Amino acid sequence: MLDAILLERQGVPAIAVITEPFRETGRAMVESWGLAGFRFLETPHPIANAQDKELDARADRLVDPVIALLTGP
Repeated sequence: MLDAILLERQGVPAIAVITEPFRETGRAMVESWGLAGFRFLETPHPIANAQDKELDARADRLVDPVIALLTGP
């Protein structure tokens, strides 16, 4: 999350992807860094023990939302 925040503050479009349990932490971070409107995406938790096939499927599902956030208003 912090990498995306720092990139955005430097004018570089960025999207953070977090797992669902960290939703509130993500919101708190963007607010504390002065980017309350910063949008991020969520993926199911956990990812540490997910197999490559499942991680690939999750990444595939995030492609369109990432593009939408980067190219939208």
